[in-house]
Amino acid sequence: MTVAAVLLAYAACAGTAGARMLGRARWPARAPLLAIITYLAAGWSVVAALGLAGLALAVHATALEGGLSQLIGACVLRLRETYATPGGATAAGLGLTLAAAVLARTALTAATHLRAVRLQAVRHAQTARLVGRPDPALRAVLVDHAQPAAYCVAGPHPTVILTTAALQALDPDQVDAVLAHERAHLASHHHHRLLAIARIGRQILPFLPLTRDADRQITRLADMHADDTATAARGTGPLATALAVLAVAAGPAPGLAAAATDAVQRIQRLLSPAEPLGRVRRQLLRAGAAALALTPVLLALTPAIVALALGRVPAA
Repeated sequence: MTVAAVLLAYAACAGTAGARMLGRARWPARAPLLAIITYLAAGWSVVAALGLAGLALAVHATALEGGLSQLIGACVLRLRETYATPGGATAAGLGLTLAAAVLARTALTAATHLRAVRLQAVRHAQTARLVGRPDPALRAVLVDHAQPAAYCVAGPHPTVILTTAALQALDPDQVDAVLAHERAHLASHHHHRLLAIARIGRQILPFLPLTRDADRQITRLADMHADDTATAARGTGPLATALAVLAVAAGPAPGLAAAATDAVQRIQRLLSPAEPLGRVRRQLLRAGAAALALTPVLLALTPAIVALALGRVPAA
């Protein structure tokens, strides 16, 4: 019961205070990809904590005990006296219900969301290719439209889409910078997949500030990371100017579209770049993200760890 309570307390604290702490931090803009990983680690650690809390609540009063005893030796038998569930079968039933609900909701939400996203991406890419025309020189699909816009569609047929109005509004260097930004979304870091993971977490636990904020924050951070990739070889001026032109002319734009999110902040960031994070601080933040991901598992294993440390595990 103690372990279950600690896991539930961790989920509540991380899901509320974690959102405030990450939202107020200034370092994410200096290391967007690391910040994305941290948000995902924090959010999904909450999901894991809730599932493990259910198992911890049930483990000592059900048939699961024998299986776990075989898994970690005689440790469970010795720990029963200290960590037994006071509620007996009732608490065990509630625990198994919680664990099963978290697992089922996660699986169903992930399957539904990924299927819908894939279907939408395929249809969008097909429609763009039907109404537009591939431009080999730009490596994009050019669509006749009066609104300047540039965006990308992931999925089985990754596509970068550019409107004729954008081509007319931007000079060649700015067009290259915008297209580089869109290709960065589709490159090895797969921003759309990271966004999908965040949105699945939000749908699983929509009432927690952390999972709600992660979706919006990761969208913003993905654009910053794509900005950094696009400007690494060609400078920040063309992209910053292009973002200003597109932001002024654009209405509602698809997710991960150039100038779709926080245009003013991104332009300021490009024109007045901050110093990159130092190596030591990066390593500490990576360790922090790993700790967030592992915390629920370590909390769930605390009884076994304590028993081993105190030498309470009987001989096999």
